[in-house]
Amino acid sequence: MKYIILLGDGMAGLPLKELDGKTTLERARTPNMDYMAGRGELGLARTVPDGLPPGSDVANLAVLGYDPKRYYSGRAPLEAASIGVELGPDDVAYRCNLVTLGLLDGRDGEDYRNDYLMEDFTARHIKTDEARGLIKIIDEHLGKGLGRNFEFYPGVSYRHLMVWKGGRYKLSCTPPHDITGKAIATHLPDGDGAETITGLMERSMDILGQHYEQGRREANSIWLWGQGKRPSMPSFMETYGLTGAMISAVDLMRGIAKILGLRVLDVPGATGWIDTDYTAKAEAALKALENDDFVYVHVEAPDESGHQGNYEYKLKAIEDFDEKVVGTVLNAIKGRPGYRVLVMPDHPTPIETKTHTSDPVPFILYDSGGETAPTGRVYTENSAGEAGVFIEEGWRLMALLAAPAA
Repeated sequence: MKYIILLGDGMAGLPLKELDGKTTLERARTPNMDYMAGRGELGLARTVPDGLPPGSDVANLAVLGYDPKRYYSGRAPLEAASIGVELGPDDVAYRCNLVTLGLLDGRDGEDYRNDYLMEDFTARHIKTDEARGLIKIIDEHLGKGLGRNFEFYPGVSYRHLMVWKGGRYKLSCTPPHDITGKAIATHLPDGDGAETITGLMERSMDILGQHYEQGRREANSIWLWGQGKRPSMPSFMETYGLTGAMISAVDLMRGIAKILGLRVLDVPGATGWIDTDYTAKAEAALKALENDDFVYVHVEAPDESGHQGNYEYKLKAIEDFDEKVVGTVLNAIKGRPGYRVLVMPDHPTPIETKTHTSDPVPFILYDSGGETAPTGRVYTENSAGEAGVFIEEGWRLMALLAAPAA
């Protein structure tokens, strides 16, 4: 038996007045997911336990079958694993976004903490080559320049990493994608070590300002968040007895894969945005199953679109995911016994809120050799709720996926 997870990050959402009271998942044309929903098991699952933040880190650990309450230790340590940064026992990793801060009305920019809002948490989807140059500059000034207590490592696009040697981690830091269009003053770090982290962010603006032409505002600050120490988790093989592979363009997922001992597959054209090569990801997944028992295909585009509050982009991302990822896989396995597929988002990313929520998400469990009689159900939040199947502890879904067919 071969096992496949097809995950559209942030695909679920809330009804929108612009879509006549429908969610983007309801409005999008998704014939392939509808086919599977009508011939497989459809339901809702809670991937974010009470008391934990509704981040992709928490939710994807749950989808992979790991109880976040037991194993979650912060987002940044997972991303550190992706880029090969070994954390010592006293090291604290922070996610380091390059962001674009804009001026609040009537402010002159002299006061970092009170004059700015979060204009774009992606620094307008800055290109990786440019971003790497900026992170190098930041490291020279805030890393080497401060006695190497801080080390900055380049990642992909706007997503980078900072390590604080012997640092603090029991503080509250806000993800920048949670505050798009909002003043940063009430969302700055709070708690033990907050002044140090805020000070680094403030100094970064002066440093980056020296490397842009007058009037340009791309990547004018770093934003630090997602802190934590290195996690300890059993491998996927130890837990489920399966070999596996991960296909994703984002460091978070690649880091989780490395920690769990899954092969990380590089797919040309995979970007983490709506221009990603969806079909190449699906074809790479099918190829991986020639050797592995399990493959996880993660598509970031619906989530990114949700954070930007752009329902047209999100509709396109969902439809492309259905046609080019789900459709490619379904066409290859339909009528061929031996494949079990889980299709779902990790969490909702509603257009209205522009951030994640912890609401349950719709899932499909589909068996290529055990299709049920068509139920007429389709893949939407409401249809999944009406199906009457609810998995309170979403991390148990992986065991259901890998369970022998009835």
